[in-house]
This record gives sequence, structure tokens and C-alpha cells, in this order.
Amino acid sequence: MDDVLSGLPLFAALDEEADTALRQAMSYERFARGQVIFNEGDPGDKLYAIIEGKVKLARTAPDGRENLQAVLGPGEMFGELSLFDPKPRTAGAIAVTDAVLASLAHDALRPWLTGRPDVAMQLLRALAQRLRRTNDVLADLVFSDVPARVAKALLGLAERFGEETPEGLYVAHDLTQEELAQMVGASRETVNKALADFANRGWLRVEPRAVLIKDLDGLTRRAK
Repeated sequence: MDDVLSGLPLFAALDEEADTALRQAMSYERFARGQVIFNEGDPGDKLYAIIEGKVKLARTAPDGRENLQAVLGPGEMFGELSLFDPKPRTAGAIAVTDAVLASLAHDALRPWLTGRPDVAMQLLRALAQRLRRTNDVLADLVFSDVPARVAKALLGLAERFGEETPEGLYVAHDLTQEELAQMVGASRETVNKALADFANRGWLRVEPRAVLIKDLDGLTRRAK
């Protein structure tokens, strides 16, 4: 747990004394797979850091369709946007797997931002990186076909959750095929067709809530 927290942008600029004080201000919560952490529209009052497990951020359209914005894992934060813009949550957060989260109330964090500008800069840097990723996703929706978006999504998941094995890069993304489709903004049928094509080319093997990437170069070329 300590190693995960040490890697967070929030702790990057702290000395040992400040690091200890901030850790003591945090609370720890466990969530079961499928459990809602917060809903879209809820008051934004906490920042969360993932210690164990995976969490998805998603928005729901009036007709019930869901757009999966991100899948986050250990060492990543969410919920910080409302710290700088105190409005209701712009997306819901749901545990994709059993998860352990560290949370810090915004009221407890604000003194750190005003008293330690270096902490504020680290959080702003993390927000800027998320904005860059959002811009990339929007560009992909306009300029890339569905197979390219699927390949790029799998590569992104592999970068964060992949484990090397003798057979290839094993990526336990823990998402259903419907959730993969929501992630790339396409129908499940279209995504399944792309995955089947990748498998036929020998680039990967599809497994339940996971893929085994056998040809990383081939998948990378298709993502461009």
C-alpha cells in the first residue's frame, strides 16, 4: 500500500514529514466488483486513489447508453476535477473488480494546495495528462476506424495492466465485450468482429475478460 501511494502525483513533492501527515488524513474503503463508488451528478467531495483493483469511469446518456471514459488501476487517481471546479460529478465510478481505495476529502486537501503550491502543481499536471488522453480519444473517434480504436484501446490497457508470459503479453483488463465496445464508441458486434480479425491474423488470443497479445508490432501498426 505504501509503495502505491508513493507513486501518486499527490505525494511526489512531499518531504517525509508531510508525506506521513497526508497519509494519516486519508481513509481507506473496500468496494466489491460492480459496486458504485459514486454516481454521475453526485456532489464532488473526495479525491480517490486506487490501491488495489480496477475502477471504470462512465457517463450514461438519457436513453441508457453508456460511454466508458476510462479504466483505472493501482496508482491512479480520480475525483480530483471537482476539487478545482466544485460542481457535481461529471461521470460515475464503478468498481470493475474488488477494489481498495484511499480517499481524501476535498476540505482536508485544500489546505495542502494553498500551503504547498508544489502539491497543486502535481495535481494540475495529472489533470493536464488526463485532458491530453481525452483529446486523443476524441481525435480517434473522428479520424480512426473501429478496428484501429480497438487496437489502440488494447495497447493502452496492455501498457498499464499487461504481464509478460512465455506466450506473449497477457492483459487481464476485466472488461466485458460490451464494456470494450463502450470504451471505443462502437457496437459490441463491430468490436467482436475486429477482435476476431486480430485473432485470425495471429496478433492475439481472446480470453474471458482478457487478451493474450502475441504480436505487439502487428497490433501497433493496426492502431495507427
